[in-house]
Amino acid sequence: MEAVQAAMVSAFRIPDGDRDLVVDLHDETRRIYSPGKSERYTRVEIVGIAARSSAAKRALFQAIADNLEALGVPRNETRIYLIEPPPESWGVKGGIPASEADLGFRIDV
Repeated sequence: MEAVQAAMVSAFRIPDGDRDLVVDLHDETRRIYSPGKSERYTRVEIVGIAARSSAAKRALFQAIADNLEALGVPRNETRIYLIEPPPESWGVKGGIPASEADLGFRIDV
């Protein structure tokens, strides 16, 4: 979890205190993965507002792969999904659409 958080902080420049991470672990009876992958195969799913550049996304994917590799997850056994709802579909600050809120950064969509 810290490996993904550190990547988010470095690539997306979110504050380190901006945390909402969940880990779901599944044993071999609840998981199917491609031939040639091991029990170290790791899928990372991130849901975040559609607001980052392609360069920032590339940096995020690279940082996650680097950080997980340092923990023993082979690079070819890491898959990352970035799910990006549009700003009007993201409620923040007590129920305001992100498209109408001051997020502290510019939305590039």
